[in-house]
Amino acid sequence: MTSAAARAALDLTADLPVPGLEDFYRDLHRHPELSLSEHRTAGKLAERLTKAGYETVEGVGGTGVVGVLRGGDGPTVLLRADMDALPVAEETGLPYASEVPGVMHACGHDMHVTWLAGAAEALAAGRDAWSGTLLVVGQPAEETGRGAAAMVADGLYDRFPRPDVLLGQHVAPGPAGLYAHVPGLIMSATTDVEIVVHGRGGHGSRPETTVDPVVTAAYIVTRLQTVVSREIAPRESAVLTVGRIEAGTAPNIIPATARISLNLRTQSEAVRERMIAAIRRIAEGECRAAGCPREPEVILGDAFPVTVNDRETDERIAAVHREVFGAATVFDPGPAMGSEDFSRLAVGELPYSYWFVTSTSAETWDAAPGADLMEKFLAVPSNHSPHFAPDLSTVAPGVRTLVSGALACLTQGAWGLS
Repeated sequence: MTSAAARAALDLTADLPVPGLEDFYRDLHRHPELSLSEHRTAGKLAERLTKAGYETVEGVGGTGVVGVLRGGDGPTVLLRADMDALPVAEETGLPYASEVPGVMHACGHDMHVTWLAGAAEALAAGRDAWSGTLLVVGQPAEETGRGAAAMVADGLYDRFPRPDVLLGQHVAPGPAGLYAHVPGLIMSATTDVEIVVHGRGGHGSRPETTVDPVVTAAYIVTRLQTVVSREIAPRESAVLTVGRIEAGTAPNIIPATARISLNLRTQSEAVRERMIAAIRRIAEGECRAAGCPREPEVILGDAFPVTVNDRETDERIAAVHREVFGAATVFDPGPAMGSEDFSRLAVGELPYSYWFVTSTSAETWDAAPGADLMEKFLAVPSNHSPHFAPDLSTVAPGVRTLVSGALACLTQGAWGLS
């Protein structure tokens, strides 16, 4: 028997203005904006929320947007979309490709904003079907891990109703039409680390008068590859990536310093602390062995927390998604090594559900090499790729996932309503 939430969701999304939402998406994709510069994107979202009847405020946490729609007694449900793009040069060849040099919506946040706008409008038009309060959030600066915290620090829950539950979703590679739910840990923590190696510079013809930080940095990078393979238990999940090495200005000059930038992905605080300790030990040991004139600097940078779904909340949302889209479309892929700052909105351990919506077009998926789903998954463009392009066929389903998730919390009988 179909639940009231599923029936209401199908009813409220039966006549979505899909062409208009697709145009909205194309416009956002053409005009990407980097973290905390999402002024145009925020304005476009705020305009739609205001038109739909929401009390709308811009500039929360920098460039964040908040819309409130009150619908009587009941819980407060937060729906969130991130808005920022990436410093990536687009190579999709799409007719609506980015018009901003070196900037692209390579992670699908333009689709997230489109889904949020469509869901907010559908729920406003069908407010007779639910009871409670909607808190719609367009969040800036997810890519830097600072946007959610900035909105909270700017009084998100002092100036607006405090939510009882938070809902969010993310576009992902995979054959369009699947919805990934994990009732627990779904995304990992990440930590950026920078190592500064201090050598003694000089002329390339007289290396004996120098302490070469480039050679020392190379030894550090090589040794760092053993941290996960030899210091972390096989039952644990962890990734260490060296993403950047910077040193020198000319071929015949031995520089005075070298910089190494790396990124950690972990699923427990204990593993994170062990990896950071290993990085410090390795950097200090190699610098000491090289005779560096001073110890290296190990600097912790941006960090994202783990994302852990509240089991009861996620099972409720997954259940309504099965009803709306079919049981076979909802699956549990286990935790991903990617990271999010969504959980920073869950101040005071507010319950939340966060899920993925697959978005690879049938044409791209069918053409991808591989005999099974995992081989094809590894072959298609993924988030942060210059070729990443969610298929427009996911516009309506992505609206429907948010609408049905919200209604699972707001319809009669949900969250203690009678």
